[in-house]
Parts: sequence; structure tokens; C-alpha cells
Amino acid sequence: MKSLLSKDQVSMRDVFGETLLKLSLESDKVYAIDGDLANSTKIDAVAKGNPARFLQMGIAEQNMMSVAAGLAATGLQPWAATFAAFLSKRAIDQIQVQIAQPKLDVKMIGAYSGLLTGVTGKTHQSLEDIAIFRSLANMAVLAPADSTEVEKMMEFAHKYEGPVYMRLARDPYPIIFNEDYHFEFGKAVHLKEGTDITIISTGTQTSRSLAAAEQLEADGISAAVIHMPTIKPLDKEAIVKAAENTGVIVTAEEHSIYGGLGSAVAEVLVEERPVPMLRVGVKDLNSESAKNDDLLEKFEISSGHIVKRVKEALTKKNSLI
Repeated sequence: MKSLLSKDQVSMRDVFGETLLKLSLESDKVYAIDGDLANSTKIDAVAKGNPARFLQMGIAEQNMMSVAAGLAATGLQPWAATFAAFLSKRAIDQIQVQIAQPKLDVKMIGAYSGLLTGVTGKTHQSLEDIAIFRSLANMAVLAPADSTEVEKMMEFAHKYEGPVYMRLARDPYPIIFNEDYHFEFGKAVHLKEGTDITIISTGTQTSRSLAAAEQLEADGISAAVIHMPTIKPLDKEAIVKAAENTGVIVTAEEHSIYGGLGSAVAEVLVEERPVPMLRVGVKDLNSESAKNDDLLEKFEISSGHIVKRVKEALTKKNSLI
């Protein structure tokens, strides 16, 4: 099969910074709010290119989100960026009470999400942010697969009235979508057709899921791949159709298996169309600091581990026939 993954790799955070600068220059409402990590999140593009729209809050995430709420309450649109670990755990009270409950127009960017954060240390890794944010009423939760989708999501979020959480990866990832790609809020993206099993992935795991599907194809297994860029609201219809078409599901995410995409998909299946299902994600473990390839293998989220789980899931499916 022809590979759906481009050899070109671009960092999500670079495109995030460039796109936010563009939005701040085009709209009087847009402000960039930084938690003293501008060089890492690339929000410094606004500090350099449009400094009047850049607000430095320092290492004070709770205060940063309170300021974001205040700006939104006056009709402005703040984009608050820091590491996902800090945004989802240090500032969650302010986000819940001051932003989610009143449904304010605040865009929250969780940079350096997941495991692969450039050897920053386990205190800077986030495996719980999807679970936390999708539990908040009124909150939209997004996880792009590549840099193209980052730009398209940001353009959508700018027009969307209400709180949005978007998780971004640190390192470059393969390009999946071309410039004609149209992001549809709440809709899954069918990347590859398949008849034996469906892999439902989100964020960074989508490129690894496509790589796994290529390997499975070589092994004679036809795997469909569905990318879920919107984790909340979830595309329930796409999940049910996948269950009906292939009869077995594997989910893949660079996140804990508890409360994330796998849990969300399982909730839909158990209520609408129960079929065998397995999850690829970080199990009941704390993260560690190490090189990316070592982390992928130790925490069993590499494309090879997706292949392994697919074959295990097929065994479960065949045992029911």
C-alpha cells in the first residue's frame, strides 16, 4: 500500500506560534498569554512580531488563567499557552470555576503533552490532561495529528465561541494532511479503509497508527484507521459504524488508558454497539524521563505495540465467531 505519511516532518509548536501571530495581527480580540515558557511553546512569535498583544504572566499558572478569564469577560479572546502538565493540574480550579462554568471564550494550549517532551523530566510530562479536560462541562477538547491540522484547528477555535483545550506535541511529526484539509469540529477523519479491524487514534498516535496499518497490511491484515481530532464532543456515529463494519476496535493515544480516548470510545461502544476492544496507551504507571524511542517501547505505545494489540484484538474477535 502507498504510505499516507509524508517524509516531511514539521513541529506543531512552530506552526502554533506562527498561526497565533497571524491571528493576533488579523483580529483586535486576540491576545497571547504566556506562563514563562514562550521559547518552548513558541508563543514568543507573538512577543517578537506583535508585542502589544503579548502578556507575560510568569510562573503562575493559576493567576494566568484568572487573567485569561478576565480578558474574555471583557470581550477579548485570550490564548493561554503553557505545558499541558501545568495547565491541566496546577490551574484546574481556575479553569473550572472561572472559564468552563461561565463558558468564556478562552483558548488553552497544552504544549509538551504526552510522554515525548524532549527529556524535560517527568514533572513536565502529562498523561492525564485529556481525562481532566473532557470531564469539564462546556469544554471542547482537541488533539491534532500534524502541523497542518494545528493551523486548521486554530482557525476554527478563533471563530468558535467558548472554551477550547488543544494539546500539542513538542517534536516534529510527519505531515498527514495537505493544505486543502478542512477540519470539522466533532467529526472523525477516515484515513484508511480496512475490513478486519479499526484503529481509532488521536493526536500524535495517528501517525504511529498509520505506520502500524502499513505493517499489518504486509502481514495480510486489513486495518482501517480513523483519526479522532475532536475528543469532546466525540463522533459517536463514526465509532458505531466502525464497530459495525469491522467488529473489533483498537484505540491508540499518547495518554493514560484511563479517562482518555480509549475510555471515551469504550463508553460509546458499551452503550451503542458492544464489540471486542483493546486500548494502546500508558497503563497505570507514572512517566519517566528518557529518550523518545526508549519511552515509546517501555510504555508500549510504539507502532509495533499497536500492531501487537491489533493482533490480540483479532484473536478476541475470532474467538467469538
